Amino acid sequence: MALVMLATFCFMASNTLSSLLMAGFSESLGASGAMMGLVAGMMSLVSLFCRPIAGNLSDRASKRLLVGVGSVLYLVSSIWYATATSPVSLLLARMVNGVGFACCSVCLATWMSLLLPIRHMGAGMGLYGTTNALAMALGPATGIKMHQLIGYRHTFMISMVMAVLMMIAVLFIKNGGHPVASRRDTAAAESSLRPHHLSPRSVVEPRVVPLSLVFMLFAIPYFATQSFIVTYANTRHLAVEVSLFYPCYAIALLIMRIGFRDWFDRKSFRFFLVICSACMVASLLCLDLMTSDVLLLLSAVLMAAAYGVMSSVTQAQAVIIAGKARSGIANATYYAGIDLGMSLGPVLGGLIYGGVPIAWFYPLFMITMPAAGLLYAATAGYVHGRARG
Repeated sequence: MALVMLATFCFMASNTLSSLLMAGFSESLGASGAMMGLVAGMMSLVSLFCRPIAGNLSDRASKRLLVGVGSVLYLVSSIWYATATSPVSLLLARMVNGVGFACCSVCLATWMSLLLPIRHMGAGMGLYGTTNALAMALGPATGIKMHQLIGYRHTFMISMVMAVLMMIAVLFIKNGGHPVASRRDTAAAESSLRPHHLSPRSVVEPRVVPLSLVFMLFAIPYFATQSFIVTYANTRHLAVEVSLFYPCYAIALLIMRIGFRDWFDRKSFRFFLVICSACMVASLLCLDLMTSDVLLLLSAVLMAAAYGVMSSVTQAQAVIIAGKARSGIANATYYAGIDLGMSLGPVLGGLIYGGVPIAWFYPLFMITMPAAGLLYAATAGYVHGRARG
């Protein structure tokens, strides 16, 4: 478990370090506002289509093999970033990165879930999420500071080192993450391999789709912030230390995930949806009004209570609904919501950044929270009814 979490840390640190710099780096290569958003979101767009395949494979093949392939693709894309000379070249590198992201994200989460008893899935995935939180703090903070000191290209070399460390960690894990399936699910998996038996259920978990779409609406403002917070602060000439945002976010999330670990298995999804939605609106309001580091740090804490907590809650609920035998496909379906948020967030951010006054940037993203509530209200009966069934 420690080595899985180490591999996850390297994976997420490499990913967040490079993703945070994509909008600014593409702008330095001559990209327009729309192209900046497309470059930043392309990795997630590719991952969205690759992840169902990766989730299906993760329930049948060794996780070590799939994560190994993903880490190699991460290494290739990091080298490509460091040598890119145009926005189009950067866009192609992001596509390679997207395939690697699909392999690593699904398989590492599934690998971890196989090691946990189902009754402690919420608490266990919360601890797993803590590793992500630490990586999501150090990655962006390192990226912001290092690109100021040594430039974009040399900073991408750090992503290369993380990819190598991820490969090494995977090689030393004793348990190769071989699939676990019930007799019924094994028969279903075997039949789905035949072309005439392929069905949507072989690549997606229908019961998790509504939860995934609800979480997508949390991911949109989070990843728009990740891609544009540096550019936003520079455009508004704000005297704030943007690099403090992600360490503060990670520390707050670490405390919350440890402090609330028992709540993840006791409180309902609806309970967390209400609390996290309010925190997201408050976080975006702080970013809209910030003139100093105080509001920046408060926004980071509220973002942890919104996106960070909701991430663990949704992932744990997805695995519980689907069961361990379909945990790979359940994780793939859950991550599809992240992929949509990671692609739509930067793309919408680029359109807003290039098309409306910058003062409207965060107020427009607040619309996602009422939309999340309405979507859940419309689908709650299906999700929980099918889960009980």
